[in-house]
Amino acid sequence: MVLAQLGGSISRAIQQMSNATIIDEKVLNECLNEITRALLQSDVQFKLVRDMQTNIKKIVNLDDLAAGHNKRKIIQQAIFNELCKMLDPGKPSFTPKKGKTSVVMFVGLQGSGKTTTCTKYAYYHQKKGWKPALVCADTFRAGAFDQLKQNATKAKIPFYGSYMESDPVKIAEEGVERFKKENCDLIIVDTSGRHKQEAALFEEMRQVSEATKPDLVIFVMDSSIGQAAFDQAQAFKQSVAVGAVIVTKMDGHAKGGGALSAVAATKSPVIFIGTGEHMDEFEVFDVKPFVSRLLGMGDWSGFMDKIHEVVPMDQQPELLQKLSEGNFTLRIMYEQFQNILKMGPIGQVFSMLPGFSSELMPKGREKESQAKIKRYMTMMDSMTNEELDSSNPKLMNESRMMRIARGSGRHIREVMEMMEEYKRLAKIWSKMKGLKIPKKGEMSALSRNMNAQHMSKVLPPQMLKQIGGMGGLQNLMKQMGSSKDMMGMFGGGDK
Repeated sequence: MVLAQLGGSISRAIQQMSNATIIDEKVLNECLNEITRALLQSDVQFKLVRDMQTNIKKIVNLDDLAAGHNKRKIIQQAIFNELCKMLDPGKPSFTPKKGKTSVVMFVGLQGSGKTTTCTKYAYYHQKKGWKPALVCADTFRAGAFDQLKQNATKAKIPFYGSYMESDPVKIAEEGVERFKKENCDLIIVDTSGRHKQEAALFEEMRQVSEATKPDLVIFVMDSSIGQAAFDQAQAFKQSVAVGAVIVTKMDGHAKGGGALSAVAATKSPVIFIGTGEHMDEFEVFDVKPFVSRLLGMGDWSGFMDKIHEVVPMDQQPELLQKLSEGNFTLRIMYEQFQNILKMGPIGQVFSMLPGFSSELMPKGREKESQAKIKRYMTMMDSMTNEELDSSNPKLMNESRMMRIARGSGRHIREVMEMMEEYKRLAKIWSKMKGLKIPKKGEMSALSRNMNAQHMSKVLPPQMLKQIGGMGGLQNLMKQMGSSKDMMGMFGGGDK
């Protein structure tokens, strides 16, 4: 994952500082030098890094801090705030409104993933109730219209383009006019890739912009671009009014610091990040949760949003009821697997939990885990209702396992492996037995009932260690208890 290495380096630097007995000037400088080195190695522009270091030193004046102040916390907060400042230009971007026609124009370098990002952007808004449409004004690259056509057809989004017309300005104008008549409220114009050395292409981009009069110009940037990001982003900003940035290929192994520089160059916020090739691998970018995840501090509200997305509100109290009864069936396991897959990439979900970082889930391992879940679900599809609803593992004798293996086209060894996984999860689930269910409006009931002691028995030892032992778990429980989102998840919040 891009920036995972950077996040790991910064987390380690903060951890080393936290482990120091006394925090003095020397310890602070060592920590800041380590962070500076990590940012420079990740291709963040030197001037930005230098300014950040100066600002932190101004904020954290160790001589002025009275005894009793938590210096570790003050330093950590200063690092967090400065990283946020680097990524946040301080002004929001234009937000399209449902029912009101908005034109959004995508610009960027060749190969940055503009065409794919256009479809992802349209698909994201379509799921939220917008009526999007795509216009292909890229006449420069062979196959651009074909690619957009394929993507749009797959996502069931109307599109416009031409194999005959070579003037992108004319295509863009005609496409926008057509979709305005069809009452589309989000018209997305895809343009040719270009770089600052090509004056003619920049002129063409200006003309397309003048013809379509976009409400928002989005600069699409490849996270692997490196130190060149600042200059290129600045050139685009000078030619058209770039209002937002989307960073793509965040699932690669590039250093990705150039993405931080692009925000400084365009003075525009990052609104989305592309985390893979598939249509749903597209995340809304929010500065504070992103930096929080980068530093291994988690993104609790993001995690709750994911859960709200996949577990409908009416099912949440029911799920907790089953949890408190301690009866874990294969059907419950199947439903939870479905929810995990709906949440998106496992590594992405893990990085939202405090104490975890994206470094922990290597890319290959993540795909392997998802493939295994899908295999288990295929096997469970070959089971009878009696088998799915029984909480007695002894019911699954050898002849039943043989039948399931044949029905799902898997080896009996894999069915046995799945049953071992079921027993392991059932054991964890049984430890939650007796959990009192908070009634509606009982905001602190969850934190009273699910105390840290209770949770420590449920969590695997390595996970508990990663969170930071009992102390880290207590902090996490405090976050959970104070979060209205958390209570809403369990049907305990005010509706």
